Amino acid sequence: MLGAPQGLHAFLRAYYHVKSADWPANRPYPLAAWAASELGKLPTYYVMQRDRGMAATVAPEAPSASQIAACAWLTEPEMVVYAESFAHTGFQGGLQWYRCQMVPSFIAEMQTWSGRTIDQPSLFIAGASDWGVHQSPGVFGRMQSHACTRMLGAHLVPGAGHWVQQEQPRAVIALIANFLAAA
Repeated sequence: MLGAPQGLHAFLRAYYHVKSADWPANRPYPLAAWAASELGKLPTYYVMQRDRGMAATVAPEAPSASQIAACAWLTEPEMVVYAESFAHTGFQGGLQWYRCQMVPSFIAEMQTWSGRTIDQPSLFIAGASDWGVHQSPGVFGRMQSHACTRMLGAHLVPGAGHWVQQEQPRAVIALIANFLAAA
């Protein structure tokens, strides 16, 4: 991704765009099962084509100049900061979490918590246009009904995708303030 043919800045702009509510194709819904036929319904930034990396996957969906100009939640000066930061630090830190999920010691450590519940007041906030909520069928519902015994709210914020706190900051702040008042 650091060596994306379109350049790091353009790659990041396209990546942030396709995972946001600004991308018209982000209209997620619950998948019926953890099966190839269902997972194939996810956007290609989740289940990429075998011969394409992330840079090639998001390039065709890059926002137009007018879409970039209209993007109030991620301005060009902010994107410059992101691109410069990733150019300096790379993606290793962010990607390491995904790699660790397959390490046997990590799996064993996570099994320590298997079946346990979260028993303090809990709040879940995500964007209504974020496929991440639905990528593991049934998990969103089980979090609310089983994993969190004092779930005070589970909100899918309209007008937000994966970057909910950036796309709809006022809505996120209001939800957190209401949660803190209720907790």
